[in-house]
Parts: sequence; C-alpha cells; structure tokens
Amino acid sequence: MNPAGRIERLWWREAPPPAWLRAISRLYRAVSRRHLAHRAARAIAPPVPLISVGNITVGGSGKTPFVIWLCEELARRDYRPVILCRGDGGRLRDPRQVKADDDASEVGDEALLLARSSSCPVVAGRDRVAGARLAAEYGDVIVLDDGFQYRQLMRDCDIVLVPAEGIGNGGLLPAGPLREQPSALARADILVRTGEGQARPLDGIRGAIREWRWRARPGKPTQIAGPAAPMPKEVLAACAIARPERFVRSLDGLGLRAVETAWFPDHHRFRPAEARRLAASPLPVIVTAKDAVKLLPVWPEGTPLWVLPLAGEGEEGLPDAIVATMLSRRRAPLGRDQSS
Repeated sequence: MNPAGRIERLWWREAPPPAWLRAISRLYRAVSRRHLAHRAARAIAPPVPLISVGNITVGGSGKTPFVIWLCEELARRDYRPVILCRGDGGRLRDPRQVKADDDASEVGDEALLLARSSSCPVVAGRDRVAGARLAAEYGDVIVLDDGFQYRQLMRDCDIVLVPAEGIGNGGLLPAGPLREQPSALARADILVRTGEGQARPLDGIRGAIREWRWRARPGKPTQIAGPAAPMPKEVLAACAIARPERFVRSLDGLGLRAVETAWFPDHHRFRPAEARRLAASPLPVIVTAKDAVKLLPVWPEGTPLWVLPLAGEGEEGLPDAIVATMLSRRRAPLGRDQSS
C-alpha cells in the first residue's frame, strides 16, 4: 500500500492520528479558512437558480449517483436541470458542454460518466463562474457537483452528503478525512446521510437540522467488452475511487467474490500497460461505472470487462424538500413560468 493509502486507513479508525499529521492539519485549517472566506466575499449569483451538492469528507459519499438521481427528480417536476462540474481528472480549463463520446482524459471521468448516465446537459470546466453562465443557456436550474466549498457561486439550496458511517476520526486533512470542521454543516440547507446501515451521530454541529437518507443500490453487473460470457462468481475488482472497500461490499452483496483487488488513486488515468496487466488476470475483471469510462478506451480488444452500475434511491419527500428550499431562497429568476 502506498503512503497515501496508509494515511487514509488512519482516518477511519477510532485511534487519534499521529501528532505530526495533526500539526499539518492546523496549517491546513488556517489556509482553508482564508481561502473559503476570500471566495465567499466574491460570490456572485448565477443567471438561474443553483442547487449545490457537496460534502465535507474527501470522496466516498456518493455524489455522482446522487447528482444523477437529483436531476431525474427535477426533470420529473418539469425542470430542465444542467449539471455543472469542475472536470476533475481532465485537462479542461475553459468550460464547455460534455458529450457522451468525449475523452475522459480531456473532460474528466466524473464529467463523462454524468454525460453518459444522465439525460440532462453537463458543463465542465475549472472556471465554474463562467461555467454557470454557459450552463444557464441549456436549462433553468444548475446542479453544481462538489460545490459545498466552492463559495464563489451563490446557491439557492445547499445539499451536503455525509456517509452513514460518519466522518471518521473527525480530523481535518491530512490527519482526517474532513475538508472542513463539522460545524461547517450549519451552512447546509439539506443534510443527506448516504449508504447503508444506521447513521452514526455527528458531533460538533450547531443547531438542529433534519437528516435525510439516500443510498445507491448496485444494479446487475453488465458486460461491456469482450465476447459474451456468463455472469462470473469470482472476480478481480479494480477501481480508482476514494473508498474502494465500498465497491467490494457491493459485490459481496450481489454474491460476487472479489478474489483479487487492484486499487488505484482516485481519478487515476489508466494507461494501456495497466489495462493489459488487468486483462491478463485469469479472473474476470469488474470495475465501477466511473472507472469504466476511462478504462474502456485502452482495454485490450476481445477481453471481457464487467461494470457495476448504481441506481439512487432517496427517502420519500427529499426531492420536494430540495425544490421547496430552492423556491424559498432563489436569488435568480427561474427560466420558466411558475404561475401554474
């Protein structure tokens, strides 16, 4: 395991992290607070209402499938949502609309997955203020992916996702998995606990806020490359996500045993040599949907590859609570008639 992986394992243990990591966390806190305050002071209102979906932990909260689910719910209510994201893992600087046939190395793995999996337009680019202006040309509500710390855009509903297992050791980066202190959750309009099992209580939150539940259910594994093969029982599970153990648990729940695993850093860009090594395994290879968009272009022809899809399921009333918050706080006019 690489040093970063060893540090991440410390985040989810009960024991406190080493003193040297806590010292770096104090520096991170000071720099982060100044950075966030600077952004908030320069915040602008986008041309249309904006719903932010974010978190305070590093990865593993289910943001991507939640954004897809939320856009489907908004579309059912006659809105025209547009997803705005940074394009992490890609080279984009100026914002543009992401197409299903784009290259993940250019637009980012999550942006490409969103474009392929959702029925609404996706705009990606590092300048999300300019991206919001472009997104407003394609719809009447912007859904900002990973936006809780992006304070330069005002929002009409701030959604924060927190894993059901909690916030780990409660430490700030790099001593713990937190981007901000738990008290930052007081900024949230909607707090959503994601994943399975009973949600662990959150300490350090000022004021009372209702916690909604949402989870991503794994679907039937799908073969996306190679000659048709029967559903495997034992697999090599490969992924480049923040919490790979969740992927293994999902496979276990479907009766697929991960005999071997291959973990890569989050947003890792697969090289042809890595794809060949994975394909050389005697076990069928299965990956997450986010990894499939990057791996498939370099996957050896004629070799089976499987993907595990995810589908969102939210607590009854959650979509309407999000819409009600947006309507009560909107700073920009809706791009459609609301009189009916």
